[in-house]
Amino acid sequence: MKKGLLIIISGPSGVGKGTVRKYFMNDDSLRLAYSISMTTRQPREGERDKVDYIFTTREKFEEAIAKGELLEWAEFVGNYYGTPLSQVEKLRNEGKNVLLEIEVQGADQVRAKCPDALSIFIIPPSMEKLEKRIRGRRSEPEEIVQQRLAKAENEMKMVCNYKYIVCNEDPQLAAELISSIIKRHMYVEENV
Repeated sequence: MKKGLLIIISGPSGVGKGTVRKYFMNDDSLRLAYSISMTTRQPREGERDKVDYIFTTREKFEEAIAKGELLEWAEFVGNYYGTPLSQVEKLRNEGKNVLLEIEVQGADQVRAKCPDALSIFIIPPSMEKLEKRIRGRRSEPEEIVQQRLAKAENEMKMVCNYKYIVCNEDPQLAAELISSIIKRHMYVEENV
């Protein structure tokens, strides 16, 4: 059995990465496995532990960093986010294509460790629409909203580091484009 692809989906906070992912995640032909990130932030309304994120303490996260147990990690607005390495390798060795939905900083770390990773950057139709989406969550104080917007401006400058760029004007169309990209790379890998 061939090892599965490692797929990075990245983009600024509020761009709709999770929404787009939900349109193609259950497409059996893509053989996808979603890598659940670990975080020290508090769950948002409706989020579930070990489904949306692995919610953990700062101490346990820092221990995982020290032991080299994370494929990537980043700290943002006072919280850590990261990807457990053992989970990713297990799924890839089972032939599954592992999808990482991660921050730009984490994506840089993954590309450095796994240069063959398929990287896709989702951009908003405009910065104004991105701000509207972030504010529409109504889950964070203004200070955090401003930090997210400032970070988004910087992250948009990183698009040249990605193999593909997909605009999320229409989440279903963005998902169809990403599905096509994944299928193309699966075909190439299987026929090498």
